[in-house]
Amino acid sequence: MRYVGIDLAWGERNPTGLAVLDEDARLIHLSAVRTDDEIVAALSEHTAGDCVVGIDAPLIVRNQTGSRPAEKALSKDFRRFNAGTHPTNLNKPEFSEGSRGARVAARFDLPIDQPLQGRRRAVEVYPHAATVALFALPKVLRYKHKSGRDLELLREQLLILMGLVETLVVVDETWQVQRASVETAATKAALRHVEDQVDAVVCAYVAFLAATRPDDVTVYGDAETGQIVTPTLGRGVDRTAAAVRAYSEQHTELVLAGPQAVDLVRGLLDDAGINYLSVTGRTKSVASFAEKAVRTRDGVPLYTDPLREITDQLGVRVITYTTDDVAMVADLLADQVVVTLDRDLGRLTAREGRFGYASRHLLVGLDPARQGREEFDLLPGRTVSVQVRTVLQHAWAEFEHDIRYKGSVPPEHASEFDRRFTLAAGLIELADREFSHIRDRLKGLAPTVADSDDDDPRLDPRELGAFLAGQFPDAAWSRGDHYGWISGLLLELGLTSFGEVADALARADHTAISSRMDYRHPPGAVRRVDDALLWVFGERYVRLHGNAHRRDALAARLERLAPAGEVGPR
Repeated sequence: MRYVGIDLAWGERNPTGLAVLDEDARLIHLSAVRTDDEIVAALSEHTAGDCVVGIDAPLIVRNQTGSRPAEKALSKDFRRFNAGTHPTNLNKPEFSEGSRGARVAARFDLPIDQPLQGRRRAVEVYPHAATVALFALPKVLRYKHKSGRDLELLREQLLILMGLVETLVVVDETWQVQRASVETAATKAALRHVEDQVDAVVCAYVAFLAATRPDDVTVYGDAETGQIVTPTLGRGVDRTAAAVRAYSEQHTELVLAGPQAVDLVRGLLDDAGINYLSVTGRTKSVASFAEKAVRTRDGVPLYTDPLREITDQLGVRVITYTTDDVAMVADLLADQVVVTLDRDLGRLTAREGRFGYASRHLLVGLDPARQGREEFDLLPGRTVSVQVRTVLQHAWAEFEHDIRYKGSVPPEHASEFDRRFTLAAGLIELADREFSHIRDRLKGLAPTVADSDDDDPRLDPRELGAFLAGQFPDAAWSRGDHYGWISGLLLELGLTSFGEVADALARADHTAISSRMDYRHPPGAVRRVDDALLWVFGERYVRLHGNAHRRDALAARLERLAPAGEVGPR
């Protein structure tokens, strides 16, 4: 049995979308053509046997004017969703000599007057009403080109529809190519080419539903004046589809929350003086959420409540230089925010006696102290998935994912590829270990820091790095750009020579600072001098222009350093 969808254009100049589903609702054909002959050529092999063909076009038109009874009845139910139909009658030029839908059905020798009976038949369907009923939409999605709708709105709405369709249909590679073209489309015309094919898949699914679950569809009209088949309002919406719809509705706010999650993690690392390569983030797309929501294992859904159980809707990735830094980042997050899950996948792999994927995965939420801060106003109540791994672990994971999941590994080479990936993972673990040893041996030596411009009045960042390595020989390296930043703060304080900086640092009680700050990990050199300057200059340091973005955090640190007010300028 085949279930065919035809999103039929009014004439042969515009594209017609075609789709075919098998008995398991798997997409096995997707294309766009123009002429009736091209439709027949593309679908002949799928319509030779038992088939139900859903056609988005009027099949029976006998009324001279006005709307058909089927259209009036369907519009009564769906007009409030903006999914009412346009009137069809013989006075319209496109129907004066019969309907194109009826002609196409005749080419396949399919009856058009018995939508719920027979092993071979054509049924008239209407995608707008179908999507409203299937996915419990409050209004029809606005993916059709109309005045006032820009490219980004059309793209967003079409991707939402594609994500919803993926909760019902097992899509193929052709669909994935079309989805990628939507994500990169530069014109509305490019979207229109895909839109017709997506509508065709909806038509095919309505045909599938009419054949396999007839109690879940409604037939509007009658065999004499025309009939439209559509999913019944209030039925057939499973929790997965509802979750995808709910996710799509909150996606815009999630996109805005993404940078706040990155700023939260980056700010914690910078404040702690932990060296890292990068902190990046992303918000899960609606299409990606839908694809994950429908995953199964041995035929059983992986998620019974996708909106709650899919926890990587907001993602942050921290890339460090060494494995020691990975542990420092995880410890810092545990100390500063709410961590609900911490999985060391590298350790789990090692316990199994093998080499492979290594990464630290944490689920974090905003801590009570930051709940009311304006810069994090979209994060309360949300979970952020944080991945922490070294640059070498990241390279291995990205390459392995690209080859195994995005590429095509011939079955005859699978075992060889497994062995080579395992070998590479073992070498990376060894390299990470050696990098940690190298950095430990280099403590107290100057890190690599970029030169400053000749006209820059600040202390040269590279020379400052060397100076601080001597002042704090047990401190870890800081990020290269942080040496330039702390040079600016020194300039604001009027410290323009290394002798003046040394004198200022000598006035700080470093033992008391370490005790009161209760460092949970070895702080970098910049963090050490930052706390020392806070000890020495107190409120003056907090009020520096270069500290405007972190005054609240500095004030809190100053309170920890000097609860009785015994530090500050003197």
